[in-house]
Amino acid sequence: MYNNKEAYKIDLKEAIKDLEEYIIRSKETHLYKIVVEWVEKPLIELALERTFGNKIKAARLLGINRNTLHCKIKKYSIDVSRFKY
Repeated sequence: MYNNKEAYKIDLKEAIKDLEEYIIRSKETHLYKIVVEWVEKPLIELALERTFGNKIKAARLLGINRNTLHCKIKKYSIDVSRFKY
């Protein structure tokens, strides 16, 4: 695990560059939408895992509204019960 925020930024920049290359080669468009969807679901799942499926705490951790989190959980068909212990 990294303790340095800059190291995370570097890794994320490299991952985005790799994704951009894929999109350019495949003639895809909408880079922003693709990257957000690529990152958003695992990030939500991580927050739910860390909060043992508590949606209010997960929303706070992510810095989003509880209703927004609920909509994204539905959008990505995330089974919240698998994070509850």
